[in-house]
Order: sequence, then C-alpha cells, then structure tokens
Amino acid sequence: MVQLPVLDQTGKKVGNIDVDVDAIAPKISKQLLHDIVVMYQANARQGTKGTKSRGMVAGSTKKMYRQKGTGNARAGGRRSPVRRGGGHAFALTTRDFGHHMPRKAAQVATRMAVAGKIKSEQVVVIDELKFDKPQTKQVATILRALKLDGMSTIIATAEYDIVVYKSARNIDRVTVSPISDLNAIAVLQPQRMLITKAALQAFQDKAIRSRQHN
Repeated sequence: MVQLPVLDQTGKKVGNIDVDVDAIAPKISKQLLHDIVVMYQANARQGTKGTKSRGMVAGSTKKMYRQKGTGNARAGGRRSPVRRGGGHAFALTTRDFGHHMPRKAAQVATRMAVAGKIKSEQVVVIDELKFDKPQTKQVATILRALKLDGMSTIIATAEYDIVVYKSARNIDRVTVSPISDLNAIAVLQPQRMLITKAALQAFQDKAIRSRQHN
C-alpha cells in the first residue's frame, strides 16, 4: 500500500489517498512492456513507400540493338534499371509493419505502466480539474504550481472532459486522456502523470475488478 498526497490546483496538500499498487499490478514485467511498446510503435508506421520495378514502368521489352558488332555494351530492353526511365532493381513495395498482441496482455501492460509510475514517484494526484470554460492559461498555471511546467505530462481524468482537453491541447508535450483510453505507451512516454483523485480511484477499482474476473 502506497500513500500519495492529494494536492489542489494551487499545489497545496489537501489530503492523502491510499493506493494498493500490488492490486493494480502484482509485478512489473519489463519484457511485456517492451513488447507492447514495440507493438504500438509498429502499428503507427505507415509503410506506404513504393517504387516501380522494371515490370511496372512503360517501355518496350524489345532488345534495343543486336548483341554483337556495334561496339556498344550489351543491352536488353529500355526498362533496364541501368537506363534513365527504367525500373528500380530492388523496388520498394508497400508493407504492413503492424502486429497484434492479446487484448488482456495490453490491459495488463497498462496497469503495469501506471504501477511503475507510482513506484517511481512520477505520479501527481490532484483533487479535481474543473473549469468554467476552456482556457490554456489555467492549466499552465496549475502545472506551474505543481512543478510540472517544462515536463512532458499526461493528464488523466475519470471521464472524457472536453473543457480540460481544449484547455491543455496547446501546451507543448502535454496530453489529456480519460482512464478508459490509457495505454502503456501513453503512460510510459511522458515524464510525469497528473491524475485526478477520482480517476485514480476509478482506475484502481477497475484493475481490481479485472483481476477478480480473470
């Protein structure tokens, strides 16, 4: 059990929250986290590069001139890779780099990533994030008060909050995500994780239910 301080928007401590890290993830597998990150990065690759081979370019396949007696080097058709306008000798083709892992493995990896952040003291818990209207200045002020300004940070909320999203989307290296959309790479990449008290409690409860069902 880990006890994390709960801060308000000014950076003042207003309480504590007990987090059962072992209930979220009994162990942290670096191999699983590595495999999941590789999967997400591979799936993000487009693989749309492509060039034309000699069979795909326009041009006659007729031999350009006779084999001997001209004084020139031997030559085949005009589509040869050594000639201007010819096809590529080793043409690049469209490729799908993506691969998939079991859904449960991805869910376990997400819980491991969050547990790892907590153990590494890279999680900041805030009592709530509520704004009357989208305003980037408010989020920037909060990050400064929590000593997170200049750090890459993911802001995790209990539910999708369009006001918080619009308020933070223009801040460099800051992303916003509801806990339902969290994945391992989104948690591991930023230096810090700012999570609301309600979101952390909901994530912990969801992790416990998931382990019980499995």
